Amino acid sequence: MKVVALISGGKDSTYNMMECFKHGHEIVALAHAHPPYNTGKEELDSFLFQTVGSSAVYAIAECMELPFFHKEIRGTAVTQELGYTVTKDDETEDLYALLKEVKEHNPEVGAVSVGAIFSSYQGNRVQHVCDRLGLKMLAYLWHRDQVELLQEMVSNGVEAILIKVAALGLGSEDLGKTLSEMTPKLLKLHEKYGIHPCGEGGEFESFTLDCPLFKKRIVVDKSETITHSEDQVAPVVYLSIKQLHIVPK
Repeated sequence: MKVVALISGGKDSTYNMMECFKHGHEIVALAHAHPPYNTGKEELDSFLFQTVGSSAVYAIAECMELPFFHKEIRGTAVTQELGYTVTKDDETEDLYALLKEVKEHNPEVGAVSVGAIFSSYQGNRVQHVCDRLGLKMLAYLWHRDQVELLQEMVSNGVEAILIKVAALGLGSEDLGKTLSEMTPKLLKLHEKYGIHPCGEGGEFESFTLDCPLFKKRIVVDKSETITHSEDQVAPVVYLSIKQLHIVPK
């Protein structure tokens, strides 16, 4: 089946693409929803989308040599119930507009790759949009054991760095470290405080620099650490990627 992959830039959307490939599907395009570029604001605290790192997501499409579709996030989480019905100015309608555009340009696309693991809010909304467009949702990570999944991502070649932290035990010193480097600490914090090893509780977000599907890899040249919230227990800090380049593998 020909697939469009929803990508945030993070490890989950990347690994789900790898799972799609393993199951015999062909990824023909990438799609991404991002904050308005002219505002300079990266963290929207969106319920549906990862927005930190958005300005660098185009590089993933370049590494995979695939068409890249993107749209601004104009809506907000107008309705926050788990179930969803069409709602004016809700961010879900931005997702609908994005995938509708992909479908118009690629009528052969029959499915959407999504890296959802545990969020019913996210899963229900992507499913709703897929149903409206006659697309199948492919979510191979759904309800997987997160300890196993984190270790599997690392062992299968997902090279991603932490670009946002928001949990007890994580701090600015962890930004820019790879999943491989962070796995022992994440598993320790899981045992000690019960944090989600894959960040499904919002503990951290990541950005993928390389994986087996990439024909090239990303190198971050310049980044800036930004404090989003100065909470004494779990400060929210993220990396703003200012400059990168792409190198052959």
